[in-house]
Amino acid sequence: MKWFLRIGLGALSLLVALAAALGVYVYRALPALDGEFAVAGLTQPVQVSRDGADVTHIEAASERDAWFSLGYVHAQERGWQLEFNRRVMHGQLSEILGEATLETDKLLRTLGVLEAAQRQLAALPPDAQQAVQAYAAGINAFHATSTQALPPEFHVLGTRPGGESGVAWTATDSVGWAIMMALDLGGNMGNEFTRLSALQVLDTQALWQLLPPYPGERPVAHADLARLYADLGVYRTATTQSQAPTESLPHTPGNLLTAAFQSDLATWANDFSNNLGTVDGKGSNNWVIAGERTTSGKPILANDPHLSLSAPAIWYFARLKAPGLDVTGASVPGLPFILLGRTRHVAWGFTNTAPDVQDLYLERIDPANSGRYQTPDGWADFTTRQETIRVKGRPDVVHTVRHTRHGPVVSDAQAAHQALIDTSRYALSLRWTALDTDNRAVLAGVRSNRAQSVAELLAAYEDFHAPMQNVVMADTAGRVAFKATGRVPLRHPDNDIMGVAPSPGWDARYDWQGWLPYEDTPEVDHDTISAAGWLSTANQRVHGADYPHFITQDWEIPYRKDRIDTLLATQERHDLDSQRVIHADVVSESARVLLPHLLGAPVGHPLGAAAQSALATFNGELRAESAGALVFAVWTDEFTRGVIGGRLGEERLMAMYGRRVFRPAIEGILVRNDTDWCGAAGCAVATGLALDRALTRIAAWQGNNVSAWQWGQAHPALSAHRPFSNVGPLARFFDVRVPTGGDRFTVNMGHFHANHEKDPFANRHGPSMRALYDLGDLENSRFIYQTGQSGLVFSDRYRDMRAEWAVVQYRPLRMDPPEFNHRVTLRP
Repeated sequence: MKWFLRIGLGALSLLVALAAALGVYVYRALPALDGEFAVAGLTQPVQVSRDGADVTHIEAASERDAWFSLGYVHAQERGWQLEFNRRVMHGQLSEILGEATLETDKLLRTLGVLEAAQRQLAALPPDAQQAVQAYAAGINAFHATSTQALPPEFHVLGTRPGGESGVAWTATDSVGWAIMMALDLGGNMGNEFTRLSALQVLDTQALWQLLPPYPGERPVAHADLARLYADLGVYRTATTQSQAPTESLPHTPGNLLTAAFQSDLATWANDFSNNLGTVDGKGSNNWVIAGERTTSGKPILANDPHLSLSAPAIWYFARLKAPGLDVTGASVPGLPFILLGRTRHVAWGFTNTAPDVQDLYLERIDPANSGRYQTPDGWADFTTRQETIRVKGRPDVVHTVRHTRHGPVVSDAQAAHQALIDTSRYALSLRWTALDTDNRAVLAGVRSNRAQSVAELLAAYEDFHAPMQNVVMADTAGRVAFKATGRVPLRHPDNDIMGVAPSPGWDARYDWQGWLPYEDTPEVDHDTISAAGWLSTANQRVHGADYPHFITQDWEIPYRKDRIDTLLATQERHDLDSQRVIHADVVSESARVLLPHLLGAPVGHPLGAAAQSALATFNGELRAESAGALVFAVWTDEFTRGVIGGRLGEERLMAMYGRRVFRPAIEGILVRNDTDWCGAAGCAVATGLALDRALTRIAAWQGNNVSAWQWGQAHPALSAHRPFSNVGPLARFFDVRVPTGGDRFTVNMGHFHANHEKDPFANRHGPSMRALYDLGDLENSRFIYQTGQSGLVFSDRYRDMRAEWAVVQYRPLRMDPPEFNHRVTLRP
């Protein structure tokens, strides 16, 4: 008995000791928000204060020290986020995560983001170089001088800031992260590959039914794409080549990353890789109201960028103040400036233009020499380089990167490309604006922070390169404007593909012909906006039908834009409170288009009558508590799987599905009662069968009481941690969840990736932040985002904005708050 007592006391003592050690670690890992600290690298003391909204205010004696201190604060609050982002763009995830991320690493190494960043950094003018150099110095100074314990991610994964190099961040990394943002937002590489894949089983007419052009437009490509690719023999067949083997090595015993985690991580990595360059789902809203239509007589500006929801969030709100610099708003860990926000006299907001600035080229390989490819002038050698990728628990992988005159050969890095095309005859290369040496997006960011008027902001963004953004802007003098800023290529008049699908790389008519001048990109001036009352953008076409230049065919259908305009038209004069109503709106005009087809569907399911009753009271408003919204959303997924998947094949559909949706296709199919897609029985039968399947799925999740079903339960906003969202026991602590309404087509967007086996209807892509700017009183400006300022999971500031964000409340965004909750002095 004494032995049992001793063992019990020993175990209890051990637990107490472990708890105490954990408590000490948590305390040491939390950032010091008060006090005075010596930091090597500063030239003068810097005041770092946190206000009641938890916005960080940095007041310095020079711009250089302000940029340095922002880097210091980002390292203090978002250390793991910086390290993960660094590893993504360096192609070094597999070093800590194993073979599941090997393809992602290969793709980033192939793109050569760091090589491009090095060239771009060298070409920047001195003030932009100083900004990224000072910012990197601040990050490294924090790690060199702080006693703060590293976040738990470093300990779990057995790494440190900067990995083996020990250099947590460089100036090149900041330029590289600007390229990575362009990769996430810009171009149509993913859309081109989707069309190429679909055309293996569809003719060209059916392709444009599946992926129709913008309403009122004809397909910009005049070529018969299906015939072109068939005649060229582009596709892999059983007789040409067996499928390329996928690399897989036995798991190492004792590896912390279990086989189950590797499987979940592979799903994330594949989704990440496959959606790079995919425009669909990457939307936003912004609008500016002229003073003639506001209660103050001065403009109001609103913005909510729709991006992947993550924990910690993409944004970190801060103010930078120094001689010649006074700006507040959303910064991005990795960059030294405020990307979205305001100065003392001007405010601005972005939405993605989604220009076609990525073109895939089919490179024909010399049958006599696989080291050569065809050009308009004959055969040319691929240029090559070797990349060695470290893989946790595995031998190093040597990856050969090939380049053509257009750019890197991306098909060498993506298994989906290798499974589709005959790689003994063709390769796919990428031409992309963001990799060009004269990309000066960082310079535009730095100079925008000094602007004090619409005119100065327009001048600053002349240097913006990629990805093109729709910028609305307003100043305290009452001026308003819209400008699409960024570089767009000009294409040859004889180009009959126009970059919407891979083009023959040996034909010079598909080469780019220069650039659209800044003065010719879409714009709307002050007088025009004032006469109309407002201007809004939501990724729809931002120019008239008579615009003479090609920007893209992949515009977002204008449901959100039209809804914003409808709501703005409901009252004569607006204030910030009326803008909250718009930000919160979850009415889907697309749902209203489809609902009559669903209400008329024949239903054989036992819950069919109750479901139809719920749908009868559903008016297209996708509220979180709505049963009808849940039935509608799951039905659209089942209809897509049954009708579109039935023609494409399940595997092909699932590879395309997710961020990409087929809502325009579904609308067209149902309106036409298209039996080529729905089958001989017609679309009403296909609709009813999809509804039966949807009801079975929902009942398995939420039971048989239809009146108790709720869209928000199936549709939580999921701010996913990278990479612990893929580790079940850890995901509960590191992910941030909250029930939400909306869908892809509502102003308050809530886009789900239905190809995910786990949480297929989770809101993974929505308002990554919301901001309102009152140019009559800029201290009345407001913001919110979905997690919190801290990136440390132990902190009470890790998820403290979640509830406010979900119900569309805001925090004040002030330059002169009444008081500060915390103050730190950084001294040289």
